[in-house]
Amino acid sequence: MSLQDVDPETRAKAETEKADGNNLYRSRDFDGAISAYKRAFSLNPDPIYLNNLAACYFEKGDYDDCIKQCERAVEEGRERRVDYKTIAKSFARMGSAYLKTSNYELAIKNLERSLTEHRTPETLAKLKEAEKIKAEEERKAYINPELSDKSREEGNTCFKNGDFATAVKHYTESIKRNPSDPGAYTNRAASNSKLPALPEALKDTDLAIEVNPNFTKAYIRKALTLLAMKDCRHNRSYS
Repeated sequence: MSLQDVDPETRAKAETEKADGNNLYRSRDFDGAISAYKRAFSLNPDPIYLNNLAACYFEKGDYDDCIKQCERAVEEGRERRVDYKTIAKSFARMGSAYLKTSNYELAIKNLERSLTEHRTPETLAKLKEAEKIKAEEERKAYINPELSDKSREEGNTCFKNGDFATAVKHYTESIKRNPSDPGAYTNRAASNSKLPALPEALKDTDLAIEVNPNFTKAYIRKALTLLAMKDCRHNRSYS
């Protein structure tokens, strides 16, 4: 049935049910609102009512049903060629529901779909939030102290062999695997000093101190780096 096929009287009844649902939603009677929106949709198959249903399920924490209603709203919306903003809302709500269930891939995918249909600041902010959370969770999942130690040992071997560039790569991997270990930062600083990449070495000593203010080696390495930088400036002034 096309939305245009619904007679005005029936459409008005559906809008009355929707208004009742909105009032119940605002008073946080989500079950009552769900019943009202379902009655509205049975009278007039407008996907807007399905989006309203999805909002109720979202507020109840029933994210699976929220997603189902959003998927149905998109399907009905495509079939009935509704306003792209309505479909955008369905994708945005779906993305928010997936974000709540920690399914970051699908959250990002659906938020991007929403922005393709209709770009809003709210959806863009939600997408950035999802991407940030996903990146942080991936960073945490990557942490493995044992593999960090292995990478640091590989870096030590390269350093002893004079392969400072490869040593930096291994120490960088060690840091990713265990960002709370100050030793990897000072080791990378030592390698950067040999390249020489003194500004990078200085940054690493500061990071080591930030991680552990009591790590003596970091202060020693920082002092050596500052002396090396001073010597470089002195040599340039006489060149």
